[in-house]
Amino acid sequence: MRPFLRMLFVALLAVAGVAHAQAIEPMPFRDHAQELRFQQLTHQLRCPMCQNETLADSNAPIARDLRNQIFQMMQQGKSDEEIKQYLVARYSRFVLYDPPLTPGTWLLWFGPLLILLGGAGVVLAAIRKRSRAGSIATEAPTDNGDDW
Repeated sequence: MRPFLRMLFVALLAVAGVAHAQAIEPMPFRDHAQELRFQQLTHQLRCPMCQNETLADSNAPIARDLRNQIFQMMQQGKSDEEIKQYLVARYSRFVLYDPPLTPGTWLLWFGPLLILLGGAGVVLAAIRKRSRAGSIATEAPTDNGDDW
């Protein structure tokens, strides 16, 4: 009975591996430079359905459709910026993995730095308060005359 279960398990793994390998289909690129451009572009764009995956990494149906659409736009001679502008117009700036620095993204870019500086300010204030309290405590007389 055990050899049968092992064979069944191996067969299921093989089928799952083939299904996963076929999830991202190869595309007929003209040359290696076009393939590299496609890979670079799909790594710069976020899948609209997935939370934190690039179009290149996602297996979602919309990511597959967008990869095909990007490939078609590349075949039509569109530049990377034109492709990005099309996707931003359709899906907003969320689709860009590296959003540009605009007044709407200042908090995104500088928020972590502000939080870090605020935390450093709190730590410095606490250290100064303790050092002042320590110096006042050492200056006060410890003998108040009540010896038991």
